[in-house]
Formats: sequence, C-alpha cells, structure tokens
Amino acid sequence: MAKWFINKKGYRRFSDSGNSVHRWVAGKKLGRPLRTEERVHHINRDKLDNRPSNLWVFKNQTEHTKAHRRDKKRYGFW
Repeated sequence: MAKWFINKKGYRRFSDSGNSVHRWVAGKKLGRPLRTEERVHHINRDKLDNRPSNLWVFKNQTEHTKAHRRDKKRYGFW
C-alpha cells in the first residue's frame, strides 16, 4: 500500500515521489497522465476526498478559477 502525507495546503501527496494523489487518481480516471497545465478540482471542495467521482479536470488554471467563482456565487465561499 502506498504511503502518503498531507502537505501544508491540505492535499495528500505520495511519500516516495511527492506527487499529488488527486492528480494521479484523475489521470487514472482519464486513462492518461495529466498535462502540466491541467488542473484538478475537488467537486465537494474536500481536498482529502480523492474519489474519481469527486474529481473534475480542467484544461488550465483559468477554467479552474471560473469554477471557483461560480461556487462562490452559489455557496458564498470559494
């Protein structure tokens, strides 16, 4: 079983490589490694919930930020 830690920003990372668990899970979901510019969004905003159904991949940071702005309007927080 892979070992992980939670970084200062609250995301799980693999202990051996330092890679983000959510990016790895999202890549497995898509069947390919993520491109550097792609961003992964936690739909329920829980950074530790890395279920594939909770991850949404955006093509870049601009698109990801738009989702956060929509959430802020809908729910009152980022």
